[in-house]
Amino acid sequence: MNSITPTTPDCEPSQFVLPDLINYCHYPLRRNSHCYAVSRASDQWLFDMTRLAEPQARGHDHIDIDIGALAAVCYPDADAFHLKVCSDFLNWLFIIDDWMECNVVDVQRTHQSCISALRDPINFDTEQLGAKMCKSFFSRFRETAGPGCTERFIHASELFFAAVAKQVDDRTKGNMYDLESYIALRRDLGAAKIGFPLIEFVAQIDLPDEVVSHPAVIALQDATNDHTIWSNDIFSYNMEQSRGDVHWHNMVAVLMHERGLDLQGAIDYAGQMCKNAIQHFESSRANLPSWGEEVDRQMAIYVEGMQNCMVGSLHWQSNSARYFGKDVHAGKRDRIVKLIPKRPCKA
Repeated sequence: MNSITPTTPDCEPSQFVLPDLINYCHYPLRRNSHCYAVSRASDQWLFDMTRLAEPQARGHDHIDIDIGALAAVCYPDADAFHLKVCSDFLNWLFIIDDWMECNVVDVQRTHQSCISALRDPINFDTEQLGAKMCKSFFSRFRETAGPGCTERFIHASELFFAAVAKQVDDRTKGNMYDLESYIALRRDLGAAKIGFPLIEFVAQIDLPDEVVSHPAVIALQDATNDHTIWSNDIFSYNMEQSRGDVHWHNMVAVLMHERGLDLQGAIDYAGQMCKNAIQHFESSRANLPSWGEEVDRQMAIYVEGMQNCMVGSLHWQSNSARYFGKDVHAGKRDRIVKLIPKRPCKA
């Protein structure tokens, strides 16, 4: 990684400049042709699922950030059925993450009920809203997903919930992260690992376990995961610093604390980590072995799917009102982000 000299700010910053991540990520951006219809249908699904919930648990605010558009650029080749499952899953992921972060739901009960719903979406009976949403999208997932793909989705979901529980516990105890421990936690906390089985799902392939667990494939997954979560930490920093507990949620704050960087220095450092992840992805791609013609064909689809997730999430985040509010166009024009006042997250 490129070295960056630590600096100490003379006063609290009021803004920062985003690194130019878009131009560095050279993979082609494509949008699914079913985007508009599926996005509207998925928004309606979210509204219907949450309309009888307590006000703080309803999905109205999430509809405004157009998560269906994220699914459309991450899975551009999916048919309408498979895209709708992906979009519903992403809507669930964003809202369940916010619920747990803001103590709207109990993390352990949510973990147990959602995993039970994934294990048996047809027969598991629950009144937990998050688990009901799991039953809805995962029963449709299982209609076409292979057994390996299905188990990988559930395992990655287990890792996500375990990471959330650790984060909540660390925040309660005031435990601070060093860089190494934050990276290890964030790779599960970001839920990007759950997106990898969705690549198989939409392509209707089911890679052998020995292929998915090969070191070269793991390296590709890690690079994709790192690029996705580090870029998210950069784009989401402003929103998360306003909640007042950013150290437990964001690489930028961890870098400032551990490396003694000012805000801009930490943003630049995280930007370089994103660029390093793309370099790692390309070197790992070059090290892929051959498993025979048919598996190699499926692996090519899988690798392209990881590319789509990197470039798709990058462009969606840079255009998202979730992270930039009404300033999204100004931020894209000059990449300057003005810090918003702190407004702690409340249940």
